[in-house]
Amino acid sequence: MSDLKPFYSDVQSHYDLSDDFFALFLDPSMTYSCAYFQREDMTLEEAQLAKIDLALGKLNLAPGMTLLDVGCGWGSTIKRALQKYDVNVIGLTLSRNQYDRVNPELAALPNPTGRTAEVRLQGWEEFDGPVDRIVSIGAFEHFRKERHTAFLEKTYRLLPPAGRMLLHTIVLYNDQDLAAMGISPSFERLLFGLFVSQEIFPGGQLPDPRKIRDLGPAAGYVLEREQALQLHYARTLDLWADALQSRQSRALAVGGRTVYERYLKYLTGCADSFREGAIDVIQFTLVKE
Repeated sequence: MSDLKPFYSDVQSHYDLSDDFFALFLDPSMTYSCAYFQREDMTLEEAQLAKIDLALGKLNLAPGMTLLDVGCGWGSTIKRALQKYDVNVIGLTLSRNQYDRVNPELAALPNPTGRTAEVRLQGWEEFDGPVDRIVSIGAFEHFRKERHTAFLEKTYRLLPPAGRMLLHTIVLYNDQDLAAMGISPSFERLLFGLFVSQEIFPGGQLPDPRKIRDLGPAAGYVLEREQALQLHYARTLDLWADALQSRQSRALAVGGRTVYERYLKYLTGCADSFREGAIDVIQFTLVKE
């Protein structure tokens, strides 16, 4: 067991704002990460399911395996894994709201083979016990850079030989890479980054993709594949912002004007950042050999 303590208060300050508020702009599955528009005519709900299938499809899941979802959110990935792949699922979240909501939903799902399915109010730092596969979608950004090595080493130990982890995370390109892409430093970009880190995701830090490419192999993993979804996230954020604006009166009633304006600024600003190219979202497929 690690001596590291999860950042419960940072995560709960965002994700425990209000399930009702998040439901105003997320799709019905409450998937709060980049969708994958495999076809141009996909709805947001269809594209979120496509993203989940894209991630799970890289894990080589087989019936009876145990899948660990680190940062499981409102459970859309573990629900899909249970029902489509017939695996046992364990979700980890630091959000009390998500923990309270998802466990009853898992218990109510058809489960003809009797697989185990649970969400734990627990961080990866507190988790032990072997698993066959690991998925983490949109959580790595909350772990802080000083814990990235510990996370990769921990997940490597949890997996069996030939075990696989799908790490889906937003990344921030460094100044050298931005210059190579023709993107100049921007004071406005800096200010927006400070706004997000202070008012939306306290303690959040976006990793440099170069560091993941270095730290994964250093922990023992083989980096099998990378897949960038940059413009898919811009489109996802556009749809979230449109949905929130279309439900403004309800959002004001649920969260108040300050929260509504803060989230609209966050959603639209992040969409612009993905389109500009300063940030990206990448799925890293890591294999233990």
